[in-house]
Amino acid sequence: MKSLLPKIVCIGGGTGTFVVLNGLKSFPCQLSAIVTMSDSGGSNKRIRDEFGLLPTSDIRQCFVALADENGGTGLLRKLFMYRFNKGDGISGMTFANLFMAALSDILGSQEEAIRMTRKVLRIKGTVIPVSLTKTDLYAKYENGKIVSEEHLIDEPEHDGTLRISKVYLKPAAQSNPEALKAIKNADIIVLGPGDLYTSLIPNLLVRGVSTAISKSKAKKVYVMNLMTKFGQTYGFTASDHIKVLESYIDKSIGTVIVNSGRLNKEAVTIYAKSKETVVKNDLPKDSYYQTIVSNIVSNQMILKDQSDLLVRSLIRHDSAKLAAQIMQLV
Repeated sequence: MKSLLPKIVCIGGGTGTFVVLNGLKSFPCQLSAIVTMSDSGGSNKRIRDEFGLLPTSDIRQCFVALADENGGTGLLRKLFMYRFNKGDGISGMTFANLFMAALSDILGSQEEAIRMTRKVLRIKGTVIPVSLTKTDLYAKYENGKIVSEEHLIDEPEHDGTLRISKVYLKPAAQSNPEALKAIKNADIIVLGPGDLYTSLIPNLLVRGVSTAISKSKAKKVYVMNLMTKFGQTYGFTASDHIKVLESYIDKSIGTVIVNSGRLNKEAVTIYAKSKETVVKNDLPKDSYYQTIVSNIVSNQMILKDQSDLLVRSLIRHDSAKLAAQIMQLV
C-alpha cells in the first residue's frame, strides 16, 4: 500500500541540513537527505587522502540528526557525535568517520557501509550521497583567481571580500540514481540552510541534479541563511542568494523562509570581527515565490568542540520552529 505521508527531500550539507532534519524527524513524513560529497577539510581530508574514500562528515551529521534517540541507539547516537581530543593521528577525528571507514574496508564498499550504518542507528529516513564520484570543488573569483578544494573556499587564505564568479567540480561528478529518484518523487524539496557555495551548490553541480530539481513537481523551499560568509557571500543580501540559486535551478523556487527573530548579540559581534554580517532581507513583496518571514532562529550560541579544527557557525536556526514552518507547506 502506498504511503500517504509527504515525501520531504532536504538538499545541502553541514550543520544546516542537520538542523532541518533534526526538526522534521518529529513529524509524520518520509525524510530523505541528499548531501554533498566534495568536502575536503578537517577529518574529511584524511578520510580521502589516507583511506581513499569519499568524505563522510556530512553523511555522519545527517545520520546523527535522524538517529533514534531511545535506548541503546541513543547511546550510539552520542558515540557517533564523539570527537577524539587526544591521540596522535586521531585527534580531531570523529568516531563515526572512523567507524564508516572500518566498515567500508570490512564490506568492501563504502556505499554498502553507508547502508549498514543506517540500520545500526535505526535512522528515521534515508541519507543519500549526491554522487559516488571522487571529485573536488573549484571556485573562480572575480579577479580570475582559482581556488581548489572546498576547505580553502570555506576558510579563505586569499581576499575573502572577492565575489565568486564560477564554481565547478573536477572531475565532473555523475549523479547517484537514488538521489535523482528521491528528487523526482518528492512532495517538498528543502534547499539549505548552509554555506551557499560549499554546502548547497556542490549538489547542484553534479550532472542531472539541477535539471531534476527544476523539473520536479515538488514544492521547492529555500531556507535563507542567517549570516553572510566571508570568502563566499561577503556583503550578500537575501536577493543575492536567490539570484545565485536561480542560475542553477531557474525560477523554480516556490517559497523562501526568512528569519525575523533577533540574533544573539554576542555572536553577531564575533561574526563582525570576521567581516560576516546578518543577511539583509531585501526580497521583493511581489515575486514569483512566496516569502515567509518568521522567528526561526535559536537564541543559543553554539560553542564547538575544542578538538574540532574547522570554523563552525555560532548561530543556527531553531530546529523545531523551522520544521513547523516547513510542515505548514505540506
